[in-house]
Amino acid sequence: MMKIATLADWFGVGVINGIKASKDCGAEGVQLYAWNELNPYEVSREKIAEVKQTAKDYGQTVTALCGELSGMNPGGHGLEDASKNAPLIEYLKRSFDLAAEFDCNVVTTHIGIIPTDSSSVIYKSMQSACKEISDHASKIGSYLAIETGPEPIKRLCEFVDSIENSRICINYDPANLVMVTNDDEVEGVYTAGKRIVHTHAKDGIMKQYKGADYIYTIFAEGGVEALASLEDLFLETPLGQGNVRWKEYLKALQDTGYDGYLTIEREVGENASADIKLAVDFLKEQLRNM
Repeated sequence: MMKIATLADWFGVGVINGIKASKDCGAEGVQLYAWNELNPYEVSREKIAEVKQTAKDYGQTVTALCGELSGMNPGGHGLEDASKNAPLIEYLKRSFDLAAEFDCNVVTTHIGIIPTDSSSVIYKSMQSACKEISDHASKIGSYLAIETGPEPIKRLCEFVDSIENSRICINYDPANLVMVTNDDEVEGVYTAGKRIVHTHAKDGIMKQYKGADYIYTIFAEGGVEALASLEDLFLETPLGQGNVRWKEYLKALQDTGYDGYLTIEREVGENASADIKLAVDFLKEQLRNM
């Protein structure tokens, strides 16, 4: 049976209180960001121990770490530019090592926009970087989960499959497909299948199709804050109030054998904490009715 998790940072109360808030919402797990308090270059042994103990005390499994590359790469284009990839690869390696401290084997990230041309310089750069990351992940039994959205599911799957002996998988976000990519969020699950190792539970609507390349380039340059400038194109909503077909989507995950976490992500809204609690209740009801 699938389980429900939250992203601690989106409660807006810090990592420790975010873990506690996740428990208070009725979730069983929590995803953490490998930045700020948990920057893998700076985090202390004392902070790691505090996070581990808090998660244990509050019955929260650490589902994944988010390795956010946009804060390190000016322009935020992930692994597209080989000349800038060395520090990004090292950061993700350290994120894997930090995740292992929390008995967690998944790191999620955005790697940029995968080109349609698999022979292009950018495609080769992304491949090479992911191969090095995959080799490191393999040594410790972990996975890098690329988030859906910047390209159609089929292209993402082809890229994942192109990495030899791959520990590169997918973090499935149905709302990104609905709001931005105009891809079928249900059929996409069947296409991705066992490549899905983690999911984000988010909802939204598309107001106007502009193309994923256009939107994700703006996101890469300006981060989450820049998404406010795109309100005429799409709208993130509380779970159940957008166009994600939750019944069919969850059935597709079940059909493909996914039994991991539905990790609630609420990036906007006046009261994200209240929306997260509503999302937990919504998902519990959906799972009860399966």
